[in-house]
Order: sequence, then structure tokens, then C-alpha cells
Amino acid sequence: MRNIGVWRGVFGIALFGACVSLCGRAAEQAGFEPGRRVLLDAHNCYPYKTLYADRVTRALATGTPLGIEMDLAWCTLPDPAQGRVVVNHGAKCGGNEFAFREYFFDKVKPLIEAALKEGNHGNWPLVTLNINDMRGEDPAFAPAVWNLLGEYESWLCTAVKTENPAEVSPLDVKPVLVLTSGDDKAVKAFYDSVPVGGKLRLFGSARSVAPSKDEKAQESLEAPDLSKVLPEKASNFRRWWNHSWVDIEKEGQRHAGEWTPQKAARLKAFVDYAHKMGYWVRFYTLNGHGMTELRNGWSPEYNFGSLEAAKIRWKAAREAGVDFIASDQYEALAAALKSN
Repeated sequence: MRNIGVWRGVFGIALFGACVSLCGRAAEQAGFEPGRRVLLDAHNCYPYKTLYADRVTRALATGTPLGIEMDLAWCTLPDPAQGRVVVNHGAKCGGNEFAFREYFFDKVKPLIEAALKEGNHGNWPLVTLNINDMRGEDPAFAPAVWNLLGEYESWLCTAVKTENPAEVSPLDVKPVLVLTSGDDKAVKAFYDSVPVGGKLRLFGSARSVAPSKDEKAQESLEAPDLSKVLPEKASNFRRWWNHSWVDIEKEGQRHAGEWTPQKAARLKAFVDYAHKMGYWVRFYTLNGHGMTELRNGWSPEYNFGSLEAAKIRWKAAREAGVDFIASDQYEALAAALKSN
């Protein structure tokens, strides 16, 4: 009888240990899911005509996890026979743009290699790279992006392509998550071209339905009918929903006026619905700065006019559970999120 008791004790300890291990992994996996964390999304985190080349360095200095947005272009200068993927604010290139590999992958390499060595402590992905715009029609462009990502696949969150697109396979979580647009070009290049059973290396945005003029006129500020705007749940490829802040304050940032409980309710409705449908949600771009700071390359149209006005929106976005808050003011937004 004593031996039976001993074995029961040993079995119980082993079972408990297995449960702790499995539960720990489940909690770790859940950390990145929609609605689990609110992150700085470093808006337009790349140089304009070689200016502001420190943006990735600045963004990473705020700490991880975070989001980083980059636009890519296809450049055939200075050698037309050697096209290359560059980071660029427009389709036209002059030949002196930074290569995508050089400007992103080389810069994050020390961080990612250290993370892979240390393992996931529940904070992966550390960097969510948002390739929202790919500017250029050259047929070699998208395959070049796909192949470059393939060189770094061991860094990337991937998912197995399912036969049914609506069947969402779990992410194999790694330090870098790559998001992209959900337009027809992205679907063809990064989803349709992948065989069933192959690995998806990047994930597209939701397919929204623009409301009619009548629906827009009748839309309630507090409770918009989002089921008509986004009728489809997240799919194996489409996993995030991108929004202009105009969807919350129709006047736009420059004429937004006072932040009100009605606006807060509208924001919360968008976020809750996105998460219910299985999407991460991103809002762009929440800045509050003086005119002299336009010399940083920040757009005047995204400006609430003062840091205090922007902070009110940052706080509201955090409280609503926005997954990615896009701003050009990396340091100020990161500090605000940490202080809260």
C-alpha cells in the first residue's frame, strides 16, 4: 500500500509538471493574439530620399515588442539589369535608396539572433513588420520580396497553408511577424502562389466593404453597424484590420476638436468587433506636434496640433485595446504607453 501511495505521489507530481508546462506554453502563445497587447507602431519607419535614416534605430531604442511600418519599392537604378527591393516613400527611385535587406534585416539582426538564442519568454513576436505598401508593377518585385523573406524564415512567424482559406492554422511564433496589404496583388503573390501545406511567411489585411452614401449618412456615431463593413472573419491569410483615424473622428486629425465619450464608444466598438472577428487592429496616424517638427518629415495632415491632444487619443486607444497605434512620435508614444 505504501508503494502504491508513493507511485501515486510521483504520478501526481509528473502530471502537475506536465500541466504547468503545457499551460505555460498556452499562456505564452496567447500573449500575441488580438486584444492581448497594445503596441507602438512606428509609422513610415524608413528614410525619405536618404533623409531621416535613423528611424529604425529610434524605434528599436524605445523597446520591444513594437510594430515597424515600411513601404517597399522596386528599383532598377543604377543598374537596370539588377533590380532590387528598396525602402522608399513612393514608386519612383533615384538609385541611392537603402536596400530592404540592409535597412531592416541587418539592423534587427543582433536583436533577433539574441532572442532566438534566449527563447520565447512570452513576448514574441518582438517586431511586427508592416509592409503595407509595395510600390511598383514589375513582375519580379513580389517574388523578390518573397524570396528575401525566405532567407530569414527562421526569424519569421509562419503558418501552414490550409486547403480551406477560412481554416486558420496556428502561428509558429518567432521573433518577427510580417504583415502586408490584402489587395489582389498581395493575395496572388503571397497566398495563392503557396501550395497547400506550405508555409505562409506574411499575412494580409482584412477585406472591408465601403458603406454606401446612405449608410454613411445614417451611421450612428456610437454604434456603427460594422457587420456590413467587415462581414468576414479572419482567415488563414487575412489576420489584421487597418484603419485611418478618420474612421473615428471624421473631421480628420487637423480638425478633430474635443475628444468625447461618443468618440471613445465608437473607437471601442471598432476594436471589440475586430477582436471578435479574429483580427489585430491598427489605427494610423496619431501625431501631436508643432509646425517646426515638420522638418522631421512628419505629415501635417496627421497632426492633432499639440502633444496633449495626441496623448488623449493614445490613452483612449490603449484603453480600447488597439493592437497597433501608429505614430511618427515614437519616443513620446512609447513613454506614454509605459507610463500607463
